[in-house]
Amino acid sequence: MITLKNAISPRLFFLNILYSLALILVSSTVTMGAETKSPVSFVNDVVPVLTKAGCNMGVCHAKAGGGQNGFQLSLLGFEPLEDFESIVKEAHGRRLFPAVPSKSLLLTKASNATPHGGGTKLPRDSEGYAILRRWIEEGAKFSTGNEPTLVSVSVQPESGLVNMDGEQQLKALAKYSDGSVRDVTHRALYESNLTSMAEVSEEGIVKVHDIPGKVAIMVRYQGKVAVFTAAVPLGAPVTKVPEAKNFVDEHVFANLKQLGIPPSDVCDDTTFLRRVTLDICGRFPTQKEVAAFMASTDANKRDKAVEALLRSPNYADYFASKWAPLLKNRRDAASDITSNFAFHAWIRDGLLANVPYDQLVRELLGATGTVVGNPPVAWYKRVKDPKEQLEDIAQLFLGVRMQCAQCHHHPFERWSQDDYYSFAAFFSQIGRKPTGTRGEDLIFHKRGVAKAKNVKSGEMLTPVALGDDIGEISPDEDPRLRLGAWMSSKDNPFFAKALVNRYWKHFFKRALIEPEDDIRDTNPPTNPELLAALEDHFVKSGFDLKALVKVITQSRAYQLSSKPNEYNLIDRQNYSRFYPRRLQAEVLLDAIDDLTGSTTTFANLPPGTRAIALPDNSYNKSAFLKVFGRPNSASVCECERIQSSSLAQSLHLINSYEIKRKLSTSTGRAALMAKSDKKPEENVTELYLAAFARKPRPEEMQTAIKYLTEPLMGANGKPIKNKKISHVDYQDLIWALMNTKEFLFTH
Repeated sequence: MITLKNAISPRLFFLNILYSLALILVSSTVTMGAETKSPVSFVNDVVPVLTKAGCNMGVCHAKAGGGQNGFQLSLLGFEPLEDFESIVKEAHGRRLFPAVPSKSLLLTKASNATPHGGGTKLPRDSEGYAILRRWIEEGAKFSTGNEPTLVSVSVQPESGLVNMDGEQQLKALAKYSDGSVRDVTHRALYESNLTSMAEVSEEGIVKVHDIPGKVAIMVRYQGKVAVFTAAVPLGAPVTKVPEAKNFVDEHVFANLKQLGIPPSDVCDDTTFLRRVTLDICGRFPTQKEVAAFMASTDANKRDKAVEALLRSPNYADYFASKWAPLLKNRRDAASDITSNFAFHAWIRDGLLANVPYDQLVRELLGATGTVVGNPPVAWYKRVKDPKEQLEDIAQLFLGVRMQCAQCHHHPFERWSQDDYYSFAAFFSQIGRKPTGTRGEDLIFHKRGVAKAKNVKSGEMLTPVALGDDIGEISPDEDPRLRLGAWMSSKDNPFFAKALVNRYWKHFFKRALIEPEDDIRDTNPPTNPELLAALEDHFVKSGFDLKALVKVITQSRAYQLSSKPNEYNLIDRQNYSRFYPRRLQAEVLLDAIDDLTGSTTTFANLPPGTRAIALPDNSYNKSAFLKVFGRPNSASVCECERIQSSSLAQSLHLINSYEIKRKLSTSTGRAALMAKSDKKPEENVTELYLAAFARKPRPEEMQTAIKYLTEPLMGANGKPIKNKKISHVDYQDLIWALMNTKEFLFTH
């Protein structure tokens, strides 16, 4: 008989069996879970972690910024294979330690366990740290063999109404080639296009400030982007809106009603006449024009004034002064004078004759021959590098900035290096031959297959338009002509939009898409319906520039007063009022000449030539034009023109020799007024009409007359009776008017 003295009881034995079975079951479950858990993908998991942590940004290890300490990654992870090579193979593999993954330099640097100039990027308890560690544990492979590719990124919601000082949580979703969708909210990058209106956290929480309007948040993940658009209402009652004159008003006022921003009243007649004359012709209205306009009782006199200004040669002069610098009509040598004058004349004459915009662009793109026979050839004289040609054409006529794509995938757009060099291929067959004129070349099309080399991949690329295949181009066909046909097509998504957006900024100070030459999905318009309507109108008009100017300036939206009401002072983008802006350098110089009765002479130009008619940048030697920011024709960006104020400008107006000379000239307005038999009141009225296109108000007249007639004190200490108003008195009055904001601004 066996004794069970040290044996366990049957009940305890049974419980131990159950416990062992439970352990086996748990162990089996854990093992099965580990087996079914997807391996870490370098492209889909590791790169997003590095991007979210900022490791591949320009200031850290991105190649675009030069990297740090020999460690370089592609900007924002656009080249994952290069990143893999850099992490795994470069520096003798020192960045990874597979035997003990947590000791890998990649992790110790990111967690700041090893001193790291960038600080802690991935805390040891973070999800990103765990992903990198598991990737190293699994062998640090580039591909798992079956991982899906990213197809698109979307954001929820896509748009919404967010009240001032409110918040909105965004959700980012990534869709893959196998149909799966992942929530990547915490891995995506977020960026506001206007931080003064809204900011966004790393977790996708949008915080709206107290400025009404539209603001966009870009959501970026692995080279794909989506956009959330928030409408921030002011919420004030909009009970009084001017009657709509055209579709421009319908869209502007509809947007103001949605946002609850009451518009200002329509401006008075004299303000309108001064504003529209400055904006169309670059000058103040004459006293004769003011008198006729004010005397007219025609209900359509504003429309007729616009039409008359568009027929004026000053319109062509002024808009040529806008386009010539953008087209780099720059004089670098004395021999450039022929091409500079010819090119400027071609631009001006085309505007005066109202040549359709698409025709002007096609003539420029496909220009061949010599400057004398075909003036737009001058552009190819100034812009010789095919890369510069493609960048200028894209930015100026399409509103697309391609510069970034030369070296890497565009960080805010879909354009790649292949897109860049495929576009450059359009300009690869331009030939040049010297002519008998010094400094001038004959431009021609070289027969052959148009190609451009992607300097990174080494691949030879044929011409491809932005986002559009335009077919094969034969060796006998000039690829620039095919490009011009594509650009000016009615279906082109960039061409008309870029122009109407640029012109809208000219008249309203702020473009619908700002900056005006940075049109992309991640930078949406503040009023998309209005932009689409303007684009459609421009295309249907046959790309008629004057028709576009007409529909804008005849709208009530353009004619609103610059005086804010109690609600719309904070509005900066919805056009609830007219936004005042400083006069451009050339316009201001002409205005001062008109007010003082003086003239400015320019070399190689007829006497009386106005500053707005200057053909090129060589005249910027003028201290006035230089101080007040006339562009030097070095860039296609309108930002080259300085519109901000400066101390130098103020000092120039207050005390420069040039201004003193203009005031004191013997044939100037001050001298002539002092000699005339007109009453002081008449002279004061004339000055106000010349400076402001309006008559002086009673208090202004009283102040001016008091100054002009204030008696001088004689040597005996007594006032001199019957004092004659001198030219110095009128100089002082003109100087005072010249330095007012009302004179210096379009309002």
